[in-house]
Amino acid sequence: MEFLFADWLGTPAWFWLAFLVIVVALTAFDLGFLHKENREIGIGESLKLSAFYIGIALLFGVWIWFARGPEPGMQYFTGFFIEKALSIDNVFVISLIFTYFAIPPRYQYRALLWGIVGVIVLRGLMIAGGAMLLHEAYWVLYLFAVFLIFTGVKMLFTADKPMDIGNNPALRFISRHIRVTPELHGEHFLARMPHPVTGKMVTAATPLLLALVVINFADLVFAVDSVPAIFAITTDTFIVYTSNVMAILGLRALYFALAAMVHRFHYLKYALALILVYIGAKIFIADFLMDGGKFPPVWSLGVTFALIAGGVGWSLWKTRQEAGGAA
Repeated sequence: MEFLFADWLGTPAWFWLAFLVIVVALTAFDLGFLHKENREIGIGESLKLSAFYIGIALLFGVWIWFARGPEPGMQYFTGFFIEKALSIDNVFVISLIFTYFAIPPRYQYRALLWGIVGVIVLRGLMIAGGAMLLHEAYWVLYLFAVFLIFTGVKMLFTADKPMDIGNNPALRFISRHIRVTPELHGEHFLARMPHPVTGKMVTAATPLLLALVVINFADLVFAVDSVPAIFAITTDTFIVYTSNVMAILGLRALYFALAAMVHRFHYLKYALALILVYIGAKIFIADFLMDGGKFPPVWSLGVTFALIAGGVGWSLWKTRQEAGGAA
């Protein structure tokens, strides 16, 4: 049993195993019990499931707080709230992807589930790579900080620019190199169809598979922002990965509620941009203006939460005003 207490990426192995058990149990519960059949999820059910996932994530943060101390606990909550806020932007993009491929709501949950599984693996690889870079060269953190500031400023000026799904590189590659069916085949990602020349039955990708691939590609793009943002909060790999995954796990439950009213969160993008600028700037403030001292985690959590709350509140108030004016 010694391996349970062995150090793995700066954290005892049993912490990682406990987290893995939670993730597997939640995924199995969701897929095997809550959604055995393909069906459309209503807003009420979506909000209840979201509250359940958020509750689990917050309890996990409380466990980290008491098991590892207040500072790691505060860092976990900061990372969780940042990733949760950034995932709202993800919802808008996913909604565009499903609309582009004409995926009915009853099949969207299946694509989201496997999309989340892919995201968990890809985020793990990206976070492991980032941790290795920071271990070998701390100055990489300054590159992360500059990138976050640049991304945040760019987001402030391009928040209203629509996303062109048709020009997605992954979609263009698949369309050129893989046979694709023009219509859906139920919940299947692959289907059999006659070859247009020989007439023989061949395997082809369905639009549902294309949507899944584009969703994962889009998440890679978002991860380029969110992963450095969490590393700017802490370089603890366990905190970085668990806060990311806990925020992502509840995304598929939250999607159906947010997709129906994503237009109400239009101005949240500006708050997210300010969060990225703040997180990048605090690296330089801590190292050069505070003589290498630590930026208090409670400040990071407070500023992050205030900006998110302000962005949500302003969005709801402003869109309600605009809707009233239009009426």
